Amino acid sequence: MSTATVTRRLPRMGGFSLPVLGLELRRTLRNKRTIIFTLVMPAVFFLLFGTNDSYRTKPAGAGNVAGYVLISMAVYGAMLATTSGGAMVSVERAAGWSRQLRLTPLRPLAYVAIKLTLAMIIGAVSVAVAFTVGAFTGAQLPAAAWLECGLLAWLCALVFAAFGLFMGYLLPSENVMQILGPVLAVLAFAGGLFVPVDQLGHTFAAVAKFTPAYGVGAIARYPLVHDGNLAVAIANVAAWTAVFAAGAMWRFRHDTARV
Repeated sequence: MSTATVTRRLPRMGGFSLPVLGLELRRTLRNKRTIIFTLVMPAVFFLLFGTNDSYRTKPAGAGNVAGYVLISMAVYGAMLATTSGGAMVSVERAAGWSRQLRLTPLRPLAYVAIKLTLAMIIGAVSVAVAFTVGAFTGAQLPAAAWLECGLLAWLCALVFAAFGLFMGYLLPSENVMQILGPVLAVLAFAGGLFVPVDQLGHTFAAVAKFTPAYGVGAIARYPLVHDGNLAVAIANVAAWTAVFAAGAMWRFRHDTARV
């Protein structure tokens, strides 16, 4: 009688793959709430807050105030889109899917990377829609700044993709975005997306530098205004991204530890 040795092969990159990412994207696009957050909200916010006639003629950096507001609203839209994309993991938790994944060779790091990548794809669409609307409704930026500000608003929104994923493991699925929506609005206000922090007093401006939205907004607007401490903004984004990503992986392990 002979026995065969079975070798278990782990998937490349811990299970991260384009087919899995494509499947996740198709699932996300079936969610009407996600589509509204991605396509409608950033454009609506800009049309509400950035199309004042005086904003089209008043300069801001190398562009106009409408362009300044557009960047802030694109950042806010990216915040909403990437957070909602990451927070969808709460639905998988409620269905028991995340624990089933622990029975597979999928690594926690790969799982987190898939969710973060998905959220960033949604965020890219959000920024693109906001900038397209702004281009036709009076926003003015230098030619290079259209690309630079858009890319920075998108790339820096990674911190909120990680935030959404982390919160998706902490909050119940039935009301995760109902909770996070107001939280994001407060963070956006505290980070100077709705009102520039220097207009709200020295103390508030000092506190704002420690909020997640501050770094994203400051970096995204820098190609337009060339103002602010860029090193502080970069450190802000890097630190919060690391904290939220580590928290998401920790909660993933904790949530499935009994499998």
